[in-house]
Amino acid sequence: MENLIALGVGAVILIVAFIFGTLGQRRHYQSIKSREERLRHILIFNEKTPPASCAGQKYALVCGSVVMGADNFRQVIAALKSIFGGRLTSFEAMLDRARRESILRMKEEAQRFGANVIFNARFETTTLNDDDGKGSAYAEFLVYGTAWRSPDLVKKLSA
Repeated sequence: MENLIALGVGAVILIVAFIFGTLGQRRHYQSIKSREERLRHILIFNEKTPPASCAGQKYALVCGSVVMGADNFRQVIAALKSIFGGRLTSFEAMLDRARRESILRMKEEAQRFGANVIFNARFETTTLNDDDGKGSAYAEFLVYGTAWRSPDLVKKLSA
């Protein structure tokens, strides 16, 4: 009887984690989509050097960083799925959100600077685990680049 109660409590915890995790994920995606639309005018390039038209314009290093972890339900599903191998789709959405969020944070910093284009954009990722290495998994995404104020470049690219 005690085993059934423990199993029931565990199932309830997983169901609650699934519901709240899914709601949080949906809310975050809505926020990401609206911010992406608002910041779409800030262009990002991975070229190391900006075109000559940026010469003499002000520039600054901008970055965006986020550390994100999966909810308990997705961790349990990923652990079960890893037994058989294959894609861990429960983590893919978390990594997508983290990548997009870091880009948005970099764009927001560029906007505060008054920039409209970012060159030499680079990504760094790191995985973090609890002290024992068996608990929750987290991923950090860092994106950085050089932000420029270049009204002429945006006009040329938009045309």
